[in-house]
Amino acid sequence: MENEDLKVRTQRFSVSIIKLSERLPETRSSRIIAGQILRSSSSIGANYRAARRSKSTRDFVNKLKIVEEETDETLYWLEIIEQAKIVDADKLKDLIKEANELLSIFVTSIKTAKSNLAIKTKVRN
Repeated sequence: MENEDLKVRTQRFSVSIIKLSERLPETRSSRIIAGQILRSSSSIGANYRAARRSKSTRDFVNKLKIVEEETDETLYWLEIIEQAKIVDADKLKDLIKEANELLSIFVTSIKTAKSNLAIKTKVRN
């Protein structure tokens, strides 16, 4: 059930980023940032789904590393939007919090999977 919750959570996060990008001002820089953050945020859920269908623990870790990178990139763009004062910081607070929480979950999952892989490898040898 927990994996299903994370699947829904990543999808909800992506939808929130879509809504944010629709509210960005019509400037050249905002259009560029919107394109970047839309790509990275939508990649989080898509790659998480791919990771859930992994064929092995190694494959899972590799795919989840992509999810980690995309989450971190999305967080970067949220921070740029905040620092450039394109959107009021209060309106970004929940998105930044969620991005940090997702990033923490993915990092922990990667560490756990790597640890489990090391244990399996040790047991086989």
